[in-house]
Amino acid sequence: MSQPKNRRLHQSRLGRFSQLGRLAGGVAGGMLSEGVKRWSNGEGFSTRELALTPANLERVSDRLSQMRGAAMKVGQLVSMDAGHLMPAELSALLNRLRSDADALPLSQLEPVLADAWGNDWINQFSQFTYQPIAAASIGQVHKAVLRTGETLAIKVQYPGVRRSIDSDIDNVATLLRWSRLLPDSLDLAPLLTDAKAQLHAETDYQLEARSMQRFSDRLTGRTEWAVPDVHTDLSGPTVLAMSYAQGEPLERLEQTDHATRERWVSRLFELFFEELFQFGSVQTDPNYANYLYDDARQVITLLDFGAVRDYEPEMIDGYQALFMAAMHSDRAALFEAARRIGYFSESIDDAQAEAVLDLFIIATEPLRSTQYDFGSSDIATRLREQGLELSMKQGYWHSPPVASLFLHRKLAGLYLLAQRLGVALPVRALLERRLGGNEQSLDKRPAGCHS
Repeated sequence: MSQPKNRRLHQSRLGRFSQLGRLAGGVAGGMLSEGVKRWSNGEGFSTRELALTPANLERVSDRLSQMRGAAMKVGQLVSMDAGHLMPAELSALLNRLRSDADALPLSQLEPVLADAWGNDWINQFSQFTYQPIAAASIGQVHKAVLRTGETLAIKVQYPGVRRSIDSDIDNVATLLRWSRLLPDSLDLAPLLTDAKAQLHAETDYQLEARSMQRFSDRLTGRTEWAVPDVHTDLSGPTVLAMSYAQGEPLERLEQTDHATRERWVSRLFELFFEELFQFGSVQTDPNYANYLYDDARQVITLLDFGAVRDYEPEMIDGYQALFMAAMHSDRAALFEAARRIGYFSESIDDAQAEAVLDLFIIATEPLRSTQYDFGSSDIATRLREQGLELSMKQGYWHSPPVASLFLHRKLAGLYLLAQRLGVALPVRALLERRLGGNEQSLDKRPAGCHS
């Protein structure tokens, strides 16, 4: 992993707005320059093509990485809502924002730690690594050693992030709309409302600590999974201290044999189904950085519980019905399940509904195979192509509840991991195992029962 760049974080609303203003000016200048170039060469072009030049995409990525916080996070959330509706270049850029943030300089880091632990905070440690080992949208992580000899990972929240959430999200959404980087038909309003609530929750490190403890309790005795221990005496609203986890990036699985890769990706799929249908709580961020693989101990450590979402029984039942309908290609039942979840607007007509259901059929393809070969599948390409085609038709796209988008994001992340590792998996059997083992028992379950 490359070391994050150290760049000062603007905390004032005016300072952050001016950064976005400079970004808008740079994007506009880039579009004008590219337009003149293509016009002089006798080439045709559209506004979106001018916005999606490599230079403009790099401008957006660099500026949002520098701003961090909600400005960076909204790009991630938009990519999750419309990733398969976007040109591949924009989707890749927004996904890159997951862990490509700049780091705080020491002059801004030290006051956060002093506020959390007191001015003599350094005396608690025999070693504290000021250069972070990871930096993302909300905070960065440092390695430290207590005077007792215990090694910790210290997650430090960027100063001012909580105060800037609402204005950042509104300003970035305006920029993305103005620059034509998003489909015109994409309704951002529900996404932005939920994004603000989600970001406020993610900046509550005490809430994250409780989520970590809940997952640790649920996975007690499961030797294949580990969750770091929270050090409550050193944790608070802006600092989260936990035991340091040994391991390597999840990509290390690429160097293992085929059976090992299939075993671990199967476990990750099954854990997702278990979280949804038995825990009722899902760690919804599929970022590979949220996992550490220990080959020697054959353990994966689960990290970062800021994006844990709890799901109501009605939505869990809706997804059970949706998955069951998808297994049998039952379009009528699929539509009804999607409607229960909240996927369709009241005004959608039959042709629009059928087109959206086609997307569902593609997305749930692995559930209709006893052993789905992700390595040879083009499912991601087909989803993007059909999604882009739909997004060009007025009124065809209607976003589901944002809670659903987080589930879609997690499942899509698992698909991409399986594809990257070239594995074939019995996804249907893994799902059925967590739903109750067989369809007959599922059909007889009382409403609201999830285990």
